[in-house]
Amino acid sequence: MYKETVLPRILEQVVNCKDEIAQGYLMDCIIQVFPDEYHLQTLETLLGACPLLQPSVDIKMVLARLMERLSNYAALSTDVLPEFFQVEAFAKLNSAIGKVIEAQEDMPIAGVVTLYSSLLTFTLHVHPDRLDYVDQILGACVKKLSGKGKLKDSIATKQIVALLSAPLEKYKDIDTALKLSNYPHVMEHLDDTTSKEMANVLVQTILKNKTCISTDEKVEALFELMKGLIRDLDENLHDEFDAEDFKEEQNSVSRLIQMLHNDDPEEMLKIICTVKKHIVTGGPKRLPFTVPPLIFISLKLVRRLQNQDENAPEEETSAIPKKIFQILNQIIEALSSVPVPELALRLYLECAEAANDSDLEPVAYEFFTQAYILYEEEISDSKAQVTAIQLIIGTLQRMHIFGVENRDTLTHKATGYSAKLLKKPDQCKAVYSCSHLFWIDDQDSIKDGERVLLCLKRALRIANAAQQMSNATRGSSGSVLLFIEILNKYLYFYEKGVTQITVASIQSLIELITTEMQSENKTADPAADALLASTLRYIQFQKDKGGAVGEKYESIKS
Repeated sequence: MYKETVLPRILEQVVNCKDEIAQGYLMDCIIQVFPDEYHLQTLETLLGACPLLQPSVDIKMVLARLMERLSNYAALSTDVLPEFFQVEAFAKLNSAIGKVIEAQEDMPIAGVVTLYSSLLTFTLHVHPDRLDYVDQILGACVKKLSGKGKLKDSIATKQIVALLSAPLEKYKDIDTALKLSNYPHVMEHLDDTTSKEMANVLVQTILKNKTCISTDEKVEALFELMKGLIRDLDENLHDEFDAEDFKEEQNSVSRLIQMLHNDDPEEMLKIICTVKKHIVTGGPKRLPFTVPPLIFISLKLVRRLQNQDENAPEEETSAIPKKIFQILNQIIEALSSVPVPELALRLYLECAEAANDSDLEPVAYEFFTQAYILYEEEISDSKAQVTAIQLIIGTLQRMHIFGVENRDTLTHKATGYSAKLLKKPDQCKAVYSCSHLFWIDDQDSIKDGERVLLCLKRALRIANAAQQMSNATRGSSGSVLLFIEILNKYLYFYEKGVTQITVASIQSLIELITTEMQSENKTADPAADALLASTLRYIQFQKDKGGAVGEKYESIKS
C-alpha cells in the first residue's frame, strides 16, 4: 500500500505545491516518519521526486538525511544487507546525486562534497568490501573539483577532510587508502595548512594501528600524501609557527620512518631510496628530525645482512651494504644545509662503526674522515668540541678493521684535537681518554704500552699547567681532581699488565696528590676528597682480595 498508493500520492502533492519551504519540510517528514525498510524498498520512487522539486530547495540535505538513515539501518544488523544489494541502493543513490548536481548548476562546491561524503559514509556501512565503490565516489568528487585549484572555502575544506578521513576510520588500515587511486587527487585540492593536518591524520592512523608499510610503491604513495609534513610547503607563512606542534609532527614522521620494513633486502633498499628522495627536499627545519631515523633503519638493514648468510661469498654479502653506505653519505651531507654539525658528526661515527662491523675498511675510514672534516671546519663551540672528541675517541676504540697506517693516522688526529681544546681540564681528560686507543684487550695488535704511558704523562703535564693557573687565581682543587682521575687510569693500565706503568710511578702520583690535598693554599673540594677516598679503598680491596692481582697491589703504599 505504501509503495503503490501512499508514497506516490504524497510525492505528487509535494511536487505540485511548488512551495520551496513546504517541499523541503515535507520531504524531511517522509524520511523521518516512515520505517527504514519502506525507504529501502521505495528508493527509486523517492529519489525520482528530488530533481522535480524547486531549484531553491536544499536537496543535498534531503539526500544526506536519507543516506544517514539508511546507513544507521545497515549498521544495526548485517541481516539487512542483502536487501540493499537486492535493490541496488548504491547505484540508485549515486545516480540520484549525479542528477541533482547536474540539475543545480549553481550548487556550491561545499554542497557537492557534502553529498559525496554522505554517499561514502553509506557505502562504507553497506558495502565495506567494495573499494571500487569508494574509489568511484572519490573520482566523481575529483571531477567536480577539477579546475577549482586549492579550495578557499572552509566549509568545503572541512567536508573534504571528512570525506578523506572516513575510509581511515572504517578500515583502520592505511594500506586500504593507498589502494584508492583517486585519494591523492582529492587531497590535491586542500590548502597547505589543511593538507598538513590531513597528512598528520594519516601518520597518526599508521602509528595507532602499528601498520607496517612494506613495499616501495606504498611508501611512494604514502609520502606523496604526506608531503604537507615532509616538505616546506609553508614558506610564505609567518615565522611565528608553533614550535612545539612542529616538533611533535616531525617526531611522528620519524616514528613512522622507523616502522618501514621489508624482509627482502632489495625491496628494503628501494624503500630507503624512496624515503631519501622525499626527505632531502624537506628543508632545514625538518632534516634534523627525518635524517636520523632513515640512517638508523638503513644501519638496521646493514646489520641484518651482516648476521645473515655469514657463509655466503663476500661479494654477495657486501654489495647491498656498500650501496647503503653510499646513500648514507649523501643523506648526512644533506644536513650541511641546516647546518647541524654535531648531529652530522654523530651520524658519521655511527656509520663508521657499522662499516667496521661489515668489514669495510675504506668505507669506515671515509666516514671517519668526514667526521674529522666537520670537527675541524664546523664545530667551534668549546662544549660541543669536548663532546665530539669523546665520541670520536669512544668510537675509534671500538674499531677493529683498520690497518696500522689508517689507525695511526686517525689516532694521531684524535690526540692532536684533544691537546688543542680550549680549557686545560678538558684537554687533560681528552688526552688521558686517548690512552685507551693504544691498549685494547681483545686486539693483540693494539697493545702499545709506550704510547699509553706517553698519553698519561702528557695528561699529567696538562694537569700540572692547570694547577699552576689555579695557584695564580688564589687556589682551587680542580687540578687535584684531574691528578686523581689520571691516577685511576694508571691503576687501570697497571692492572691490565702494561709493563711501562710501574709501582714507582703510581706511588709518586699518590704522594703528589696527598701533598696537594694537604696544602694550605687549597680550598676544600668534596668531589676530590670522595674520589681519592674511593680510589684508596679500591687499592686496599685488591690487596685484601689476594691472588695475582692482590700481589700486584701489595707493593703500593696507600
